[in-house]
Amino acid sequence: MLPFATMLRSLHHWVWSDFDRRVRKLIAFGEVEGDGGRDILRAAELTPDPLLRRLYLAHAIDELHHADLFRQRSAALLRTRSTHSSSLFNSSPLPGGHGLDDLTIEGEPDHRLLAFLHIAEKAAAGRFAIYRDVVDDDPSTRTIFEEILRDEVFHMNYTYTQLARISPASYRRHVWRARASRLWKRYLRLAAVVAGAFGTVMLTLQYFILVPPFAWLAKRAHRCEPVGWVSIRDRIESPTSLY
Repeated sequence: MLPFATMLRSLHHWVWSDFDRRVRKLIAFGEVEGDGGRDILRAAELTPDPLLRRLYLAHAIDELHHADLFRQRSAALLRTRSTHSSSLFNSSPLPGGHGLDDLTIEGEPDHRLLAFLHIAEKAAAGRFAIYRDVVDDDPSTRTIFEEILRDEVFHMNYTYTQLARISPASYRRHVWRARASRLWKRYLRLAAVVAGAFGTVMLTLQYFILVPPFAWLAKRAHRCEPVGWVSIRDRIESPTSLY
């Protein structure tokens, strides 16, 4: 596992080493954290548990604060130079975000929501720890990741504790189900990307394999056509025909 971890860290270092990719990642994090904060705020409104309502509210405030930090830092980076690449806002941000974009609030019981939040916050804590280490050249961004990482660890711990409180007999099963659901959604996203790439390759092959023979046949048929004006009377098969 060590070579794989080293390779993954090298990939993250490559992603964050580029200015445009760094800004896009920060902007994407800000959007995801903001959306997650609003969803958790809605969960605080819906839960019947008073303790969870207070914890959800504090969690939502943290997420919205994280969104502000990411937006402010991305804006500060953009101000450091007067010209930017035209592809900065035309490219999709690279994966590796928080994961709260998969969050569903309406109709979800608290044990499912807590299990999902625990898995998402645990994954985010691991990713943010890596991001903090690969942005040594950017102390301001590193400081933001350190602050957010402390919050993510608290979120990860409180969701697990509260899940065990409200569902003591089956909280481990809920965590495994949430992890399996998260992996399944990742698989579906990966499968969609692979299917899109496969379709592009197949259409390209069809263009270069099937189109040339039809083009050659069309040119051959064109050469057999008479050149110039052809009287319509020469094409009438019957002298009594109306057409």
